[in-house]
Amino acid sequence: MIKQDTIDKIMDTVRIEEVVGDFVNLKKRGSSLIGNCPFHNEKTPSFNVSVSKGIYKCFGCGEAGDSVRFVMEHEKYSYPEALKYLANKYNIEVEETREIPKDTEAYQARESLYVLSQFAATFFKEQLWDSDEGRSVGLSYFRERGFREDVIRKFELGYSPDVWDALTQQALNNGYAHQYLEATGLSIRNDKGRVYDRFRGRVMFPIHNFTGRVIGFGGRTLKTEKSVPKYVNSPESDIYHKSNVLYGLFQAKKAIRDANNCYLVEGYADVLSVHQAGVENVVASSGTSLTTEQIRLISRFTENVTILYDGDPAGIKASLRGLDMILEEGMNVKVVSFPDRHDPDSYMHAVGAAAFRTYIEENRKDFIFYKADILLAEAGNDPIKRAGIIRDIVESISKIPDSIKASVFVRECSRLLEVEERILLTELNKMRAARLKKTSSTGYGGTSSYSGQQGPGSYVPEPLPMPDELAAGFLEEDTEQANEQRQENEIVRLLLNFGHELVNWDGIDNMYIGSFVIQNLADVEFTDPLCKRIIDHYKAEIELGHLPVASQFIQHKDAEIANLAITLSTSPYQLSENWEKRHQIYVKDESMNLKNTILGGIYHLKKRKIDQILANLLREIQAEQSADDQEILMQRYIHIKNVEKEISRYLGSVIVK
Repeated sequence: MIKQDTIDKIMDTVRIEEVVGDFVNLKKRGSSLIGNCPFHNEKTPSFNVSVSKGIYKCFGCGEAGDSVRFVMEHEKYSYPEALKYLANKYNIEVEETREIPKDTEAYQARESLYVLSQFAATFFKEQLWDSDEGRSVGLSYFRERGFREDVIRKFELGYSPDVWDALTQQALNNGYAHQYLEATGLSIRNDKGRVYDRFRGRVMFPIHNFTGRVIGFGGRTLKTEKSVPKYVNSPESDIYHKSNVLYGLFQAKKAIRDANNCYLVEGYADVLSVHQAGVENVVASSGTSLTTEQIRLISRFTENVTILYDGDPAGIKASLRGLDMILEEGMNVKVVSFPDRHDPDSYMHAVGAAAFRTYIEENRKDFIFYKADILLAEAGNDPIKRAGIIRDIVESISKIPDSIKASVFVRECSRLLEVEERILLTELNKMRAARLKKTSSTGYGGTSSYSGQQGPGSYVPEPLPMPDELAAGFLEEDTEQANEQRQENEIVRLLLNFGHELVNWDGIDNMYIGSFVIQNLADVEFTDPLCKRIIDHYKAEIELGHLPVASQFIQHKDAEIANLAITLSTSPYQLSENWEKRHQIYVKDESMNLKNTILGGIYHLKKRKIDQILANLLREIQAEQSADDQEILMQRYIHIKNVEKEISRYLGSVIVK
């Protein structure tokens, strides 16, 4: 377990915008930062980061927390793992006490895979630079390919000796267990029980996760025998899922954000070559078909993707079929293809870095138009083929969620395809209607991930019919409960936002608003369980002589308390910085008149509680058979009614007798 002093130092040091900014492209909006939520798929940003409060809140899916919770949720880390990640980011030494096995067993198993993968990466790197075989075979290969030393070192390239168990033996000698060697895929056990290296006689490309930890490897053989596969990759493991990884993203993410564009290539060598040409915003799908998860990784940093295709016509045509899903994610896609069967790697080394950059800048073309050019050239004058291609292109346009963008493509394609715009629009609408019908027909009873928004194809089942009287009763009860909960939430919000400030009205001195609120609500019983837990904790702290601060609840280990505290401390709406200047309309902030803000919250809650008491008393009076007892109840009713009048007078309400 990590010592509390270390935890405090981490929490005092971390900056929420830096932690979240490693994963999400944030843009300033008012006093907050905003970006696309990394926890659910969305096209319109609803993920807010408050720098001053050190918290994030998604108003789409509801995810909220501080820096530690963000790392926990995003990386699926335990609490200690998240703290260690942040400590490493800010170069803070972690002091630990005795660990509890039941809390650390899963963490240690996962951490062992990371540590072993890093050990292997270091081993391969040392073999490349320090061994005779590595220098003469591996390093010579990289240099012959034209890779500079700084690029080789930046991507931590290495070499695996052409020996059956070089890494396995080295790892075992250093205390690593067989089970983790096999779990990472670094070692293989055959039918006879012999354990040997997966990668032998290969140059090695370490694969890093989003945060820079080594999670897998790609190994390229230098042999020419056809029986030897050119590339061997790490298998799936607890830390490596190839569909969720883009090679080079760790090295490229800052450049992608800065350039607001991501170049997408096919293989490891392509990434190195493009990077070496000075275009550092480049990643690769590592030879696998592009997945939705990989596209969403890119979308965290930019909505613009430029695909650098190999100059192989067959490969280009095959790739076209899989790229509609980029359009479906609402991203802008451009394409560059290279001449004479070049790929990005070979073309960069053929023409040089400067000419390479110029070529990709001058030859980018929108994906839809690129697709049209390729397919129409293949169809020639065959009317049947042209009709099929036109339908194929319209199908791609129909995947674009932005209607304005789609209409622009329809207009341009009408000219390019020599087809009336009206006909293309009719076909487009048919395709969208068919997709909507298909989604709707399978939506009920199915499972889908929460998207945070109800888009085309969403299906909302009709509620079962309910008798009018029963429905009215439920509605009235639900509304009453909801209103009461809102009032209790408002008190918690006021305590979190203003509890540490001093009362500055009615001659009250040296009293904090937090203590004032708790003192004036001593006669009120909170009914919402979550609010009650927060209020009870607040009271207990005050009784001990401590004034709680918002961060205690925002960073609370109880996720429900933390989520409510963050929700009540944030708002999806902000007044534009230019509003007052442009419109000359000045909006008062609630902090400018804290007396009205605080007393308003207190009296609104008290009035709601009193209204409940009065309603209950009326029911008791009506049900009471004894005249004497009725009189007692009436006296109590009149007394409480007078209290209600005083509160209503302050609130400006009109009492109807």
